Amino acid sequence: MDRGIQPPLVDTTACLCRVDAGLKTVAGAKRFVPGSKLCLQPDIKPSIHPTRQKPPRDRTRNQSPLLPGLPDDLAIACLTRVPRIEHRKLRLVCKRWYRLLAGNYFYSLRKNIQMAEEWVYIMKRDKNRKMTWHGFDPLNHLWQPLPPVPKEYSEALGFGCAVLSGCHLYIFGGKDPVKGPMRRVVYYSARTNKWHRAPDMLRRRHFFGSCVINNCLYVAGGENEGAQRSLRSVEVYDPNKNRWCFVSDMSTAMVPFIGVVYEGKWFLKGLGPHRQVVSEMYEPETNVWTPVHDGMVSGWRSPSTCVDGKLYALECKDGCKVRVYDEETDSWSKHIDSKMHMGNSKGFEAAALVPLNRKLCIIRNNMSISLVNVGKDGAAEHLWETLAGKGQLKTLVSSLWSSLAGRNHLKSHIVHCQVLQA
Repeated sequence: MDRGIQPPLVDTTACLCRVDAGLKTVAGAKRFVPGSKLCLQPDIKPSIHPTRQKPPRDRTRNQSPLLPGLPDDLAIACLTRVPRIEHRKLRLVCKRWYRLLAGNYFYSLRKNIQMAEEWVYIMKRDKNRKMTWHGFDPLNHLWQPLPPVPKEYSEALGFGCAVLSGCHLYIFGGKDPVKGPMRRVVYYSARTNKWHRAPDMLRRRHFFGSCVINNCLYVAGGENEGAQRSLRSVEVYDPNKNRWCFVSDMSTAMVPFIGVVYEGKWFLKGLGPHRQVVSEMYEPETNVWTPVHDGMVSGWRSPSTCVDGKLYALECKDGCKVRVYDEETDSWSKHIDSKMHMGNSKGFEAAALVPLNRKLCIIRNNMSISLVNVGKDGAAEHLWETLAGKGQLKTLVSSLWSSLAGRNHLKSHIVHCQVLQA
């Protein structure tokens, strides 16, 4: 026979189909045939018991519609237009509704049709040094119930707070009164109304600076226990990769007390290792820290934020006067004044300045909230709007009584304030 058309040879030693059938299975036979392999013949099965193929599950079969009588796409179009204040009730209807409202698809649809609503979330330390937090609906002027803060943060000091993806509020780091500095990271989802765990930071730290650029969370400086208390290290968390990594260290160790993102750069100002005032700027594109001493930083000493590319900062203690940074003159020469000042008591002290629906939102320790429409033309007194907050009237009366009685000490104060969309 011609070699070119010879039938392929079969190694009988390596073919388990010739093993005594009394061993029942190929696995049992393989122990008695060293170096053997499965037979290549298609009619040989690895077991004498035939495997039963399970049909693929059809999730859409026997599944009730989201809304009876409507196709699901039309039902979703209806649900996306339900006001946010009702979402907590919608999640309780059934599992399908809960999964829908907790997912990215529902949230992205509400953003596309401009139905996503922004709420203000305030973390406050009460008179017993316990951490509580509150959610405020500015459309209906109502405070909403929230799940308790995780117990590891009920008494923590110097922890960070930031928002990623528009609807996830992260709290991280800080110092536990018993265990000391922490690396722990947790986040609250406005979609599920629940707290979740996230990967721990790489370094333990408290009283540090933090910001969000391109939906990545940056953490810099702060303090830790040991000989080198002040830190220079900087790390970043990318939610898409779900991990932390180090970036370039700061030029000098710092305990930041103020920071802002302006024109894609992160500006930090704080105390150096010898308690001197230092300020630095970080550019994520070049991964470089640079000391800064310009007019913006030198005149910058209070909470600030950006709205439509312009930088604003609080001017007076009660937040009724706002400064505007002028890049041409490199100075804080412009002002927006409500001319309705409340006083210098600690209850009226402005604790936070955040953007809300393209307006400036000023939050005070007495939980009163003011909005400044900085994009509106007209007289300054027409730019301001006061929102009725939780217990605002009661706080005004109690603050007045405390001032008359000479008991004007602060029993509680705001620690963090953020805005979440859903």
